[in-house]
Amino acid sequence: MQVAGVVFKLIQAISIKLGLDDKEYLKYLDIVCVGTISDIVPLVDENRVIAKLGLKLIAQTKNIGLKTIIMDSGYKNIDSTTISFGVAPRINACGRMGFQNEALKLFLTNNIQEAREITAKLNKYNSQRQFKEKEIFEQAILKLEKEDVNKLNSIVLCGDNWHHGVIGIVASKIAEKFFKPTILICFEGDIGKGSGRSLPGFDLHGALVNSSEYLEKYGGHEMAVGVSLKKENYDKFKKKFEEIAISQNIKDIVPVIMIDGIITSKDINKETVQEIQKLEPFGEKNKMPIFVYKNLKIDSIRALSEGKHLKLTLKDDNLLINAIGFNLGHLSEEYTIGDKVDIAGMLEINNFGNQELVQINIKDIMKSI
Repeated sequence: MQVAGVVFKLIQAISIKLGLDDKEYLKYLDIVCVGTISDIVPLVDENRVIAKLGLKLIAQTKNIGLKTIIMDSGYKNIDSTTISFGVAPRINACGRMGFQNEALKLFLTNNIQEAREITAKLNKYNSQRQFKEKEIFEQAILKLEKEDVNKLNSIVLCGDNWHHGVIGIVASKIAEKFFKPTILICFEGDIGKGSGRSLPGFDLHGALVNSSEYLEKYGGHEMAVGVSLKKENYDKFKKKFEEIAISQNIKDIVPVIMIDGIITSKDINKETVQEIQKLEPFGEKNKMPIFVYKNLKIDSIRALSEGKHLKLTLKDDNLLINAIGFNLGHLSEEYTIGDKVDIAGMLEINNFGNQELVQINIKDIMKSI
């Protein structure tokens, strides 16, 4: 349970001790729900109850700030996706950019005009965060091109004045892209602060314990860490970290997608998606189901957003299926119209204009055997 959940349990205990009515603490479940989903805690047991009931309260929230930021996000439905992708990035961005008090003000204000002004600020901070993130990511990729990333077992990179508020996000993207444990470090003078992200099967915190002679401070867990070190120890740490990765046979660890079932044309309808949505809220330890659909013919294929995303239409006999692959734009060069493919992905509703269309959110694709 994350901080918001712990605070909620505290006020619940105080309310019970004082003999207060349940509504005196349950009225905060909307804010607690936002914190629970945003912090990516496992949505099981009591966390799941908090998220499930909290989403119902959010749909009718009296919190002006929360209502304003949801309306501004453009999401029509109140579900875990709205919180994860519409609310959480805006709330987190102001903290990452050094303006965390603005998020607090948003949830405390009773003035609709002030809520709109703060929401506009949060949107600005989120745009700044996205720009910084893109900038650091591109610089990191250039550095990796010089090192021949294919020969590396781990990735440790540094940059002067990289924004320490966003390097964790970039480390996560690089670890996902190359499937290697990744640590990014920003130096301001002789001291560097960094964030690291791992992959299943490699204990990142354990690796820091075994290389701690080169670190000033470190902390975290097996999947995510924070570090600080002196510039004079950077090369030594990088070498040691790579040795640890080699010793743990990183190259033998391969990415795995857990498949929940196989679907066919009879499953491509709103009713199926509505049944899946009954499993909400989705999140850590309760992922949206991933299905395999085999032997589809590519009817159209193109890259979107400057080559970042993949857009396809797929045919199964006379059925035409829309599909989107986020961060899979590079695959547009590997496939062509007429190819037969198997895809793994999630069924969802795409609200486009006044239409609701079933689409597949692709996680992986391969040529049919």
